[in-house]
Amino acid sequence: MSFVAPGNLISIGTDIIECVRIAQMIEKHGEVFLQRVFTQKEIQYCSSRKAANQHYAGRWAAKEAALKVLGTGWAKGIQWTDVEVVNEVSGAPTLVMTGKAAEIARELGIRKVMITISHCRAYATAFATGIA
Repeated sequence: MSFVAPGNLISIGTDIIECVRIAQMIEKHGEVFLQRVFTQKEIQYCSSRKAANQHYAGRWAAKEAALKVLGTGWAKGIQWTDVEVVNEVSGAPTLVMTGKAAEIARELGIRKVMITISHCRAYATAFATGIA
């Protein structure tokens, strides 16, 4: 099955992270780290998984890739939780932007950010596309 996205491609972003880095941040900073970086829905989803650190790392990579789509990085008032990865019923990840991230996306003419996430024990990677 192929999927053709409506609109035009505006920009792309990708990221890769070592899963152990996220595991170390969680171990070192605990709930403070989780609450700063992930939404409650993301925490519930990742924490319920057998390989929770891999899922957290995948969402970290997706957030980084999404900010590359916007061309901002973590500047211009964007909060980590302004970018949320949620799963469709099928399990496919989708991206929801709120706050400053959503505002910047609108200014760029981006209506949707499509993402894909992959992970293994060592690494998590994500790719994002900004669609008009």
